[in-house]
Amino acid sequence: MDRRTIVLTGASDGIGAAAARTLAAHGHRLLLVGRSPEKTRAVAEEVGAEHFVADFARLEEVRTLAAALRERLDGGLDVLANNAGGIFGAREMTEDGNEYTLQVNHLAPFLLTHLLMDPLTAGGGGAVVSTSSIAARYFGRLRMEDLDNARRYSSRKAYGDAKLANILFTRGLHERFHERGLGAMAFHPGVVATNFASASNSVLRWAYHTPLKRLLTITAEEGGSNLTWAVEGTPGEDWDSGVFYDQRVPARSLNPQVLDDVLVDRFWEASAERVGLTTGPGARS
Repeated sequence: MDRRTIVLTGASDGIGAAAARTLAAHGHRLLLVGRSPEKTRAVAEEVGAEHFVADFARLEEVRTLAAALRERLDGGLDVLANNAGGIFGAREMTEDGNEYTLQVNHLAPFLLTHLLMDPLTAGGGGAVVSTSSIAARYFGRLRMEDLDNARRYSSRKAYGDAKLANILFTRGLHERFHERGLGAMAFHPGVVATNFASASNSVLRWAYHTPLKRLLTITAEEGGSNLTWAVEGTPGEDWDSGVFYDQRVPARSLNPQVLDDVLVDRFWEASAERVGLTTGPGARS
């Protein structure tokens, strides 16, 4: 496999760190992004990668991150792996005016992808890989009039909405940029035994942080291998652009909102407005 330049967010722990180790061993150039300076630096030093720190709860830090990454991407960017995210506790608004879960899991990656679109499409064959979840099917239901879940908040629903947002974003990217050579996919890595949901008050916390996890979860290395597969995959050969995968196969059961073309466009425009873009990254073809 040719050496690729890869930006990997959420790289300081869990499947991100596991994938970083494998991708580095395969000889790729990695630019790792994490929220914790100490943990991100430790993984980067272990695998011989560059590292950057940003808190996705602050969009200004995403803009600063993108500027720093662009300075390091003279030869273009082959893959942007939007892997950062999580499920959280009580409803909280960010300083940017967005519900915390939605911003960290979707709006920040939406903005970062836009700001890195030039290096992604410079060679006519970049890819955007988004770590989503089957929670999109079970818990997600986006309401355009209440994207911040002010009316009926639960940490589980907020997470399901955000993971559904990842899939809608993938569809939007495909529709707008596939003709320029960009591939976009979202995938569920499996139910992985990491510190995921540790800050949540959701029932999911009990599945991940009690003895039940031995029965219900896979290891971070197994989940990381699914992320590695997506990142190293070639659009049109290993996976199809615009599609949501359950681990390594197209998901058989989808949230009906995934197939709503009108919603894909409305949500794209709403996301662009929330991150301060006058128009989204690209117009629908």
